[in-house]
Amino acid sequence: MKQLLNNIYGDKAMWALVVLLAIFSFLPVYSASSNLVYVVGNGSVVGHIIKHIVIVVVGMTIMFGIHRMPFRYFKGLSIMLLPVVVLLLLYTALQGSTIGGANASRWIRIPLMGITFQPSTLAMVVLMVYISGYLSKKREQIIRFGESILPLWVPVFLIVGLVLPSNFSTAAMMFLMVLVLAFLGGYPLKYLAGILVAGMVGLVLFVLVAKAYPEAMPNRVDTWMSRLDSFYNGGTSDSDYQIERAKTAIVSGGLVGVGAGKSVMKNLLPQSTSDFIYAIIAEEYGLLGALSLLFFYLLLLFRIVVIAHKAETPFGKLLVMGVGLPIIFQALVNMAVAVELFPVTGQPLPLISSGGTSIWMTFLALGIVLSVSANRSPKPIMNDENDNPLAILSETL
Repeated sequence: MKQLLNNIYGDKAMWALVVLLAIFSFLPVYSASSNLVYVVGNGSVVGHIIKHIVIVVVGMTIMFGIHRMPFRYFKGLSIMLLPVVVLLLLYTALQGSTIGGANASRWIRIPLMGITFQPSTLAMVVLMVYISGYLSKKREQIIRFGESILPLWVPVFLIVGLVLPSNFSTAAMMFLMVLVLAFLGGYPLKYLAGILVAGMVGLVLFVLVAKAYPEAMPNRVDTWMSRLDSFYNGGTSDSDYQIERAKTAIVSGGLVGVGAGKSVMKNLLPQSTSDFIYAIIAEEYGLLGALSLLFFYLLLLFRIVVIAHKAETPFGKLLVMGVGLPIIFQALVNMAVAVELFPVTGQPLPLISSGGTSIWMTFLALGIVLSVSANRSPKPIMNDENDNPLAILSETL
């Protein structure tokens, strides 16, 4: 253990927060897994919690490995991974998987391993790192809109456009986080306003085409419309059913909750281990537990801002904000859905919800943040650091 601690670098407060949240996740996931066992008829409670523990351990291993890398390498890596991400998203979209006529092409199955992978979660991290690198390069220059279209906005609209048909909430969050990062990176506001308008026009056109030719392009437009209608007008849709059960769970929790593992609504609430796990936490640990969890996420946001402020390079500052803010934003969206401040989005609660890809990509992003906070360069793999292609690419771009 001492040897392990000696090899951990970076912001110790962030390490503590991440480990604390990850360990806490075992309790609500174990409790809510009974829904999958007794209602859905999938596996056993012990099997689900063991799977979750393994996923978390793998995620923390990813975070540990990433945080040991010099953060300047991520700029070059993002450039190389960007076309890979586009190909993965394209392959995923072309699978044509549908559920009830709606596009469900979000995952690809990894051969021989028996697990699924959601490319959009990787796309978020890679895109934010790439944009951080581009903006840091242009930070001391006058940004010309025409010159930024091909290297900056074409990749953004391409990736967002590939994610949009199957996952509107992720595409919208990705686009919003890009705009926030561009603003923090000094991109002119008048150009950002134009990009925002272009994005809204593109969304409207997509919806119109999808409604006019539903069979030509599988999509989830009807699902989006149903969720928005349920949110504003109420109704009897699946999303309205979930929200009502979530609110019942929160009310049942009262101030201190019914106790760990004693949730009743976990057996009635779909997605109780993922999208609506915050409602189960509120039921079992009460208002105090729910607010405490919110407080820990805000503490995590505070550490992200502190690390960004202390970073010595523009790329380091933008990198921390670029990969760190989406984690907090996703957490706030998940909580807002549970209390009906937002329509149902399908976004998990970072570090808490069960899953695979989303947990690993969250740990990957946190590893990048910790790499910046460590601000150290381990011994190069090659004899001459200048021979390292990642270092050369990162320094050149």
